[in-house]
Amino acid sequence: MSADLPPWILDHRRTLGEHIRDRRMHQNLTQEQLAHLVGVSRDTVQRVEGGQNDARISHLWRIAAALDTTVAELLDE
Repeated sequence: MSADLPPWILDHRRTLGEHIRDRRMHQNLTQEQLAHLVGVSRDTVQRVEGGQNDARISHLWRIAAALDTTVAELLDE
């Protein structure tokens, strides 16, 4: 549960979500389109972008590939 996590983890999740959203929008993709490319539900993309859920590393690799970037770039602060 998010309430059990320290604030710095929540901040990192939000930053990751912002990076994903910025990259997605730069490529003129909807959440639905990104979800299709990645093989996850739109709800999953929405939760990751909103910093509501921890992203699975396998999802991050696929998101990075779909957005033509690296996981390191998405995680960069």
